[in-house]
Amino acid sequence: MTVKMTVENAVQAKQEIENLEAQGYIRENIYIFAHFEEREDDINEALGTEEAGLSEQGFLKTMKNMVNSRGDELRSELSSVGLSETEAAQFEKELDKGKLVIVANK
Repeated sequence: MTVKMTVENAVQAKQEIENLEAQGYIRENIYIFAHFEEREDDINEALGTEEAGLSEQGFLKTMKNMVNSRGDELRSELSSVGLSETEAAQFEKELDKGKLVIVANK
């Protein structure tokens, strides 16, 4: 089961992650996305959550994302953790507004 949500900030993200853990999700299967990569890295590191990387996307998509725009990269990463292309595009728009996207897989 995949849970998808948006939050305004890292404090809300922490609360939602704790709620997800109470429901049986583990941090290794919880992903946080932010429009700015540095913010995403900082939040994932602080909260102990995962980034979509080589194991989720595969080698070719990972290499392609190195030259893609941030929006293309985010949509690809969101798709790689269980969102449809339509959902990935919708959530990428939320990221453009400064929100964080949390995706959790069980």
